[in-house]
Amino acid sequence: MTITKLDWQRYTPPINCLNSKTILVTGAADGIGKAVTIALAEHGATVLMLDKKARHLEKLYDQVVQRGCKEPIILPVDLMDVTPESATAVAQSIYNDLGQVDGLLHNAADLGSPSPLDQYDMKYWQSVMQTNLNAPYFLTRALLPLLKQEHETHVVFTSADVGREALAYWGAYAIAYAGLESQMTIWAEELENTSNIKVNSLDPGPVRTSFRRRSHPGESQKSLVPPQAITPAYIQLFHGGLNFHGKKLAL
Repeated sequence: MTITKLDWQRYTPPINCLNSKTILVTGAADGIGKAVTIALAEHGATVLMLDKKARHLEKLYDQVVQRGCKEPIILPVDLMDVTPESATAVAQSIYNDLGQVDGLLHNAADLGSPSPLDQYDMKYWQSVMQTNLNAPYFLTRALLPLLKQEHETHVVFTSADVGREALAYWGAYAIAYAGLESQMTIWAEELENTSNIKVNSLDPGPVRTSFRRRSHPGESQKSLVPPQAITPAYIQLFHGGLNFHGKKLAL
């Protein structure tokens, strides 16, 4: 498997480089999703903030507005409840209000309960597969007509190293992300000659988030970069110009 390192650390995003762009971020209320949401808004984007934590989204809305950015849009959606029909309803609502989507970041994730496969809790299995694999498919499919524009648009699937190289005891989480990588590749190949949509996956690596504390409880958080530090990579992807398509990217 070929992994492409994203040369983002020397990238300085131009001011308002995402002006007039509308970008949907799942898992927007916390961690990387929150940091990226703020960064996208600071560079001119209208951000559709999707998360099940409505109160957290309301606080994030206030933070974005207080920075003088465009008002984001709150989408209080629990990915566990997303079906093809409800995803279509979300897309229709966005179309009615905005008419298009220029970017989609699948960032939400469910860790589940790392354990041997023969002992894996089936409740966790279902929730991880729904959140990490099924919901991104339902949303991407529903939003596809809004992403098909005359200009370049972007779909970014957040990935993980254990989805690219499986490890024991990571269970549903690793399997779901292996499936997500395949989903990304298939979308990329099918859309390459029929649209201006660029589709890639991105493994952000170790980042100082509450999710990372749960997945690596014995790890020192002090050695990890904060999510705010890696936001230029996301701005670079959604700004375009890299000509990446169907790439498995890593920071």
